[in-house]
Amino acid sequence: EDTPVSTKEKKLLENLGQTIVPDLGSLESQHDFRTPEFEEFNGKPDSLFFNDGRRRIDFVLVYEDESRKETNKKGTNEKQRRKRQAYESNLICHGLQLEATRSVLDDKLVFVKVHAPWEVLCTYAEIMHIKLPLKPNDLKNRSSAFGTLNWFTKVLSVDESIIKPEQEFFTAPFEKNRMNDFYIVDRDAFFNPATRSRIVYFILSRVKYQVINNVSKFGINRLVNSGIYKAAFPLHDCKFRRQSEDPSCPNERYLLYREWAHPRSIYKKQPLDLIRKYYGEKIGIYFAWLGYYTQMLLLAAVVGVACFLYGYLNQDNCTWSKEVCHPDIGGKIIMCPQCDRLCPFWKLNITCESSKKLCIFDSFGTLVFAVFMGVWVTLFLEFWKRRQAELEYEWDTVELQQEEQARPEYEARCTHVVINEITQEEERIPFTAWGKCIRITLCASAVFFWILLIIASVIGIIVYRLSVFIVFSAKLPKNINGTDPIQKYLTPQTATSITASIISFIIIMILNTIYEKVAIMITNFELPRTQTDYENSLTMKMFLFQFVNYYSSCFYIAFFKGKFVGYPGDPVYWLGKYRNEECDPGGCLLELTTQLTIIMGGKAIWNNIQEVLLPWIMNLIGRFHRVSGSEKITPRWEQDYHLQPMGKLGLFYEYLEMIIQFGFVTLFVASFPLAPLLALVNNILEIRVDAWKLTTQFRRLVPEKAQDIGAWQPIMQGIAILAVVTNAMIIAFTSDMIPRLVYYWSFSVPPYGDHTSYTMEGYINNTLSIFKVADFKNKSKGNPYSDLGNHTTCRYRDFRYPPGHPQEYKHNIYYWHVIAAKLAFIIVMEHVIYSVKFFISYAIPDVSKRTKSKIQREKYLTQKLLHENHLKDMTKNMGVIAERMIEAVDNNLRPKSE
Repeated sequence: EDTPVSTKEKKLLENLGQTIVPDLGSLESQHDFRTPEFEEFNGKPDSLFFNDGRRRIDFVLVYEDESRKETNKKGTNEKQRRKRQAYESNLICHGLQLEATRSVLDDKLVFVKVHAPWEVLCTYAEIMHIKLPLKPNDLKNRSSAFGTLNWFTKVLSVDESIIKPEQEFFTAPFEKNRMNDFYIVDRDAFFNPATRSRIVYFILSRVKYQVINNVSKFGINRLVNSGIYKAAFPLHDCKFRRQSEDPSCPNERYLLYREWAHPRSIYKKQPLDLIRKYYGEKIGIYFAWLGYYTQMLLLAAVVGVACFLYGYLNQDNCTWSKEVCHPDIGGKIIMCPQCDRLCPFWKLNITCESSKKLCIFDSFGTLVFAVFMGVWVTLFLEFWKRRQAELEYEWDTVELQQEEQARPEYEARCTHVVINEITQEEERIPFTAWGKCIRITLCASAVFFWILLIIASVIGIIVYRLSVFIVFSAKLPKNINGTDPIQKYLTPQTATSITASIISFIIIMILNTIYEKVAIMITNFELPRTQTDYENSLTMKMFLFQFVNYYSSCFYIAFFKGKFVGYPGDPVYWLGKYRNEECDPGGCLLELTTQLTIIMGGKAIWNNIQEVLLPWIMNLIGRFHRVSGSEKITPRWEQDYHLQPMGKLGLFYEYLEMIIQFGFVTLFVASFPLAPLLALVNNILEIRVDAWKLTTQFRRLVPEKAQDIGAWQPIMQGIAILAVVTNAMIIAFTSDMIPRLVYYWSFSVPPYGDHTSYTMEGYINNTLSIFKVADFKNKSKGNPYSDLGNHTTCRYRDFRYPPGHPQEYKHNIYYWHVIAAKLAFIIVMEHVIYSVKFFISYAIPDVSKRTKSKIQREKYLTQKLLHENHLKDMTKNMGVIAERMIEAVDNNLRPKSE
């Protein structure tokens, strides 16, 4: 069979009394199709049922009636109509019940309501291995708030009188032949709406609508993508602003909006159980992860703010900054030009303001915070694993027996017949091994090309920096004493850094928008078999691209800028034309902080605009196009149709946004201790914005099962490992902490220093090398605008011997001490943090002992319950058999006369 129908499913469907797939080739006329009957809207806008008021609407399909279109392309429309009628006929053959209703506002639109009867739900519940209740379970008592914190947690928790806790059950995968074992009090309530929608979507995704050359085409997704249907979605249960008029409606959407999405609930915990019940485990696990990540950020933000305040309060005690600002020290140090010809000589004290700001971030608190974050990220990942295990137990996904079926797009391309090595049976595959290699090679080449394109954009930003620095140096005020008010705050370095960061952010967002579409095209061409394979493949492509796109400029500033510049007499030229950028005398740490602030802040603002304004504006435009006041008379399905579709990859983008933020918070946190605070504020808003978006602006998503956050977990673990290296290297090579420590402990006192005790005095003079102006090459001479007076030398940032020394302009002993100290620091810091991380990972088990015991006990009690029920059935059957045998024996022993 070339249809995605398993042998077990065929048997179950045969028992159900349904035809699996009719022979579409024999359907010669429209009258051969089994189509839904049209019914008029009954005038109840809150109704979730067919017109008879008994059958629940589990799914809605929407199409545009070709016969009523203004531009009628007869041939195309007829083909679409035949495909749709064949599809709906097959849905009926699979046991689904359909009812069609025309739109109240636009008679061209037709809404096909889908209902799954009891027998269909039971059949597919067994096929999908859905766990359903056996009996009430008193083991899953959620841990209540403890002791004195009870009053505090009660304020933060959702009011249980409004959102009542769900009753817990022992569960087991459903089997029709053991139906009596399950806790069926009410057939209508046994399958909740989310489960019903999931079952119906499973059927919709696997029913065929056309056969061409013995290859079937099937699935609602293909029909929607090709325009045969305009939409397919499950219904919200009510309006989000008010409760339904139907007394039987649970009003879960209303409750979610009131207690979760509304701004007044921003301080409350999330109602995760209700989110899971309404949207499914996949959405639930995302919000559980995001909430837990936000909680852990609170601790990181507190420590980060403490480290920032430490640097801020101690900036007045920053000796080297005082020397830069002192008129008799920094005011008399003339620095060498930082570019050729146009750049002037300048005095060190013009960097006074930036040096004061640098003292805030480049302090001992930065080192403490970097070490803390290395431990924090490990604690977060390990405790999240434990929390995830608890959710698996509470949400019955511990042993998720979901046989993931092939995607319809994959099955539709299965044209090659091969022999399965295991079963030795024929099976269809989309391409041969050689074809698969070609596809993988082409996809990898495309991804590599786009990464090269990002690197090219980074190079373009570097060229911009090098070019515009010369312009700013020439155009900005050139008061050598640094007394001009503009020059005091806007140095050429600052102006270049800010403008380059803004342009870099714009380019990042443009490339990001383009690559999203390219990555989807590449993944579609790659043709992964299952939806999980598809999402994992797209995840790796998108993250790899986003990693290079967002972080490349930060890596350049942190580890490359100012590292390979030579010295004034022999500068290093990039591409043989552009002189390499130099850092401020205090290093590039402040510029890295600026870059992070602009990208993190700009990204948060841009994402909120996309997530809030765009769907709101689209829905607002849609409301203007509809008749004023029509919402009072339009049915539930038509109201939901005019909401925005979320799309299959909607959740993927939410994860990607948070993981990129997670990278900023961990990879470069040594340069910006306020990053966790910004992330915390953003995430508190993000949770409520996502909640508001889901409950008010988007159609209801198809509920999906999920055990964990998927491929994002190993990605976070990889970022956590890399973060230790990057933060150690930022402290060692980007900040000036190591050179200051080397000076304090070795070069401030004899034999290298002149002071009698350890001190930071003289640090600036000691770390700026001397260059003889007469040694400038012609093209490197500075602008003669500057009046040097009697000065014949200038200073530059490096550790080299002065002119006249036997090894003039070679690296001095201080340089080699600093290099050794930097390497030693990196090795020690990495080994210490990695050791602590390993110990924490080993000491904290992924599943707590309590959760493991609960899982094992529930499994034991479930098996015992099923076994006892099975024994009862056997005993009952044996009793019946025994009675019949006794009766038969009695009949045989009676005299014939009787």
